[in-house]
Amino acid sequence: MPPSRRKLPPLNALRAFEVSGRRLNFRAAAEELGVTQGAVAQQVRALEEHLGLALFQRLPRGLALTTQGAAYFMDVTRAFDTLADATGRLHDRADTVTISVTPTFASKLLMPRLGDLNAALPGVELRTVATEAVSDFDRDQVDIAVRMARPPFPSGVEARLLFHQELVVVASPHLVKGLALPLSAERLRELPLLHDAHGHWPMFLGTRGKLPGAVFNQTALALDAALAGQGVALACRAFVATDLDAGRLLQVTEAAMTIEPSYFLVRKHSPLALDSRDAVWNWCVDQLSFNAT
Repeated sequence: MPPSRRKLPPLNALRAFEVSGRRLNFRAAAEELGVTQGAVAQQVRALEEHLGLALFQRLPRGLALTTQGAAYFMDVTRAFDTLADATGRLHDRADTVTISVTPTFASKLLMPRLGDLNAALPGVELRTVATEAVSDFDRDQVDIAVRMARPPFPSGVEARLLFHQELVVVASPHLVKGLALPLSAERLRELPLLHDAHGHWPMFLGTRGKLPGAVFNQTALALDAALAGQGVALACRAFVATDLDAGRLLQVTEAAMTIEPSYFLVRKHSPLALDSRDAVWNWCVDQLSFNAT
């Protein structure tokens, strides 16, 4: 069984011992710590009493470590070095913000805008975790997440609506070349359907039967297949808006369907001012919202 942390000596006493061990002089140690010589000597004496052994030999002109004191000094110094390294790494990561998003959100909305984010927030390093799993803010060390969700949210969570799921049918212009648009439901069924893991085609077409077509585990892959002219895809308008505007995809039916849940930006409430995280949060609200009413 590991020793109880409650039996550890006071941190101030360890600090006084470590500095005194380096300087081998209570006066010099006091100057480094910004306290009186008597305070340092008292802290070291308290540590020796706590440990039940002498750490220093008091000499007329300074100090000398005892054999046990020298061994302890090496271990304490190593522990303080570890703390200093950990603190340095923490400061190095101070401007790193971790955002968890779905793979489709990452590829269709976030990654194409990373240049804009870097230009707007040059001092912030964005770490993106693309996963379908719902991240735990503490366990996964996530600062911000984008997820499909329904209100209400837990009291400890702040949420902002980015956009509703408006499903539209899209295809490459090459696939529907020569066809009269918009397509009827009957004509649509004659084209290859591209399915994703959400499986919204039966609901959209009003059927319960299994529909033919290639199946992908991510919407982004189904959209890539649509861009390649392999079939028609059913996807949230926000994910295809750029391709529709550029003419790489066409909305091939007039019909659209808004479903739940919607896409929200979420984070834990924090009593602290977190400049980098707040900056990324505000950028996401401003740049990734689509007619969120």
